[in-house]
Amino acid sequence: MIGQTVSHYRITEKLGAGGMGTIYKAVDERLRRSVALKLLPADLIPDVRARQNMLKEARLASRLNHPNIATVYEVGESDQTPYISMELIDGESLKDVLRRGALSSSQLRDIAHGIAEGLNEAHQAGVLHRDIKPGNVMLDSRNQVKIVDFGLSVLSGRDRTPDETTDDFVTRTVMQGSTGGTVPYMPPEQLRGEKADAGGDIYSFGILLYEGLTGKLPFTGKTSVDLMHTILHDPLPSIQNTGVDISPEWERFVERCSAKDASKRFHSMREVLDNFPREAARKARLEKSVAVLYFENLSAAKDDEYFRDGMTEDIITELAKIKEIRVFPRSAVLAYRGKSVPAPQIGQELNALYVLDGSVRRAGERLRITTQLVETSTSHSIWAERYDRLMEDVFEIQDEIAQNIARALRVMLSEKEKRAIQKTPTINVEAYDYHLRARQLFYQFNRKGLERARKLFMRAHELDPGYANAYAGVADCCSLLHLYFGSSEENLKEAQEASRKAVDLDSELAEAHVSRGMALSLGKLYEEARQEFETAIRLNNELFEAYYFYSRACFAEGEFEKTAMLAEHACRLRPQDYLAPMMLVNAYGALGRESEAREGGQRVSEAAEKHLELFPDDARALYLGAAAFVRLGESDRGLEWATRALAVEPEEPFVLYNVACVYALLGEVEKAIASLDEAITFGWGQKEWIEQDPDLKSVRNHPRYLAMLARL
Repeated sequence: MIGQTVSHYRITEKLGAGGMGTIYKAVDERLRRSVALKLLPADLIPDVRARQNMLKEARLASRLNHPNIATVYEVGESDQTPYISMELIDGESLKDVLRRGALSSSQLRDIAHGIAEGLNEAHQAGVLHRDIKPGNVMLDSRNQVKIVDFGLSVLSGRDRTPDETTDDFVTRTVMQGSTGGTVPYMPPEQLRGEKADAGGDIYSFGILLYEGLTGKLPFTGKTSVDLMHTILHDPLPSIQNTGVDISPEWERFVERCSAKDASKRFHSMREVLDNFPREAARKARLEKSVAVLYFENLSAAKDDEYFRDGMTEDIITELAKIKEIRVFPRSAVLAYRGKSVPAPQIGQELNALYVLDGSVRRAGERLRITTQLVETSTSHSIWAERYDRLMEDVFEIQDEIAQNIARALRVMLSEKEKRAIQKTPTINVEAYDYHLRARQLFYQFNRKGLERARKLFMRAHELDPGYANAYAGVADCCSLLHLYFGSSEENLKEAQEASRKAVDLDSELAEAHVSRGMALSLGKLYEEARQEFETAIRLNNELFEAYYFYSRACFAEGEFEKTAMLAEHACRLRPQDYLAPMMLVNAYGALGRESEAREGGQRVSEAAEKHLELFPDDARALYLGAAAFVRLGESDRGLEWATRALAVEPEEPFVLYNVACVYALLGEVEKAIASLDEAITFGWGQKEWIEQDPDLKSVRNHPRYLAMLARL
């Protein structure tokens, strides 16, 4: 082929070959640039399936536009020879690098981080690579990582189109003796022929890391059958035992990526990046970090604060859709609401490089919104704008604010991000207003607030029957009322119906899938709930509620390791939150890992104390903090907080249940039984939770405890 021309590409050099294609260096004679040209092997050119698979590779790779993924320029055919024209990487493969020896963790980390960033982009676009290995990772002349060869890629289930639902060519190559991948890097579930998902790429990435650090593969065998058996059945050899000097953090990271049990791996490539054993990588995420402060309410009506709060929180939500911007969650900025603290000072306290503040004035149907983006280090405003619009323009304003901030921070939005930001949740501004009022009541987290919020969410979807967020709001209110305030079958039924409607209306709304997962898990439909939570995380892997409520569902099933994994991720998303650390206490307590449970308790107590500075009568913070203090040996303080919780809500089942847990931890068995009995009498019906809760260990064999379980 050297010297020949395919279409307008003149081939100059052979670069490599594999079972599904040969790569040449070629010159694009139209644009006068060098490219990598992939051609089918001559014996496969007549094969229709092989040609279709090559087209599929080009389609999938062309979905992706990222610095760590080789760019596809063109797909075509010349004299019945199909080809793909791609970015030519002037460098060498990671496989070539490793031939010279293993890398230190400091040498590997930038390469590994680039691979993870590229895979995260692919997974966000719904593309699974399925053949991650050193040979498919190129390093250019500047040592920039480029992932290549999407020949075995497939779309994740949610993104497949009717003509992309089969994998005939790969299946056929497997039947003919090929594995449809590279065996040493293949996850056990792929060897068993199970459905592909992001976990497979995470496993392969972990094996690549192992090889990069040790210079050898963890699993070997004389034959492919031996190798497959080893991958399926043998534990991952310890890196420390190979004589490599590696930190425990790196070893844990590699082990988590390459866990045989897919449920014990990191949940997504975003989670891999969040847990990277590299301080510089974590700092990189802060380069474009923004704290959105609650806007000042300049409206004449004081009760317009719900609108101010809602606008602020929706801007946080809009900015969170932009991958390159790290946005602080609502819980991080809540402490500054209504306080006259200079924006740069808040930025310093939160470790945010930028702070957005502003004001809202509403008069009838007129809106005036002012905003400014301040750089923390210099106190300079790098962007400011005033919007004088009508209420009907409220979503357009939010869209413009998000896009202007991205522009000010020099962030290039992808088409997917633009579509997400521009998506309007409702066509009815009045429905949106009811939604904002409902959301403010929802955050109060008490029976009265949830019941009122449910009515307002219902009014919102009556005004706009296509408003998915409103149905999700109804479902969440009903689920929480069922969970904490009496196990009403009516509430559970309404939660399931409303959440189903939310998903039907907007299958791309992650919050709707969380609502559905929560309602299904409360109905003990755990497998269906798991699918909903997984979908929510695929759609938005920064959504705290997805991880938190998924962890609760796993705890009810007795899956304590997975509970801890999900709760850890939730903690990273909201460091100020006290709910997720309490799930760690429960999970590690059930696993008998007391030191980790104690550490979780410390996090709960600190977060609860800060929360109570803002909301001193929050019963949930009081009783969870009480249990944490008892675990930390501060029994008197724990008992004091439990008593305060009871004083706030003396007849609510969720308070009585958690006070029972405090008494049980203190060894006050009779008081614990009495409080538990009251909780059940007032409607607490979470039998699975009671059976799993490690706090109740001291009362497990009490006759009244056993009798109470029999009542449920």
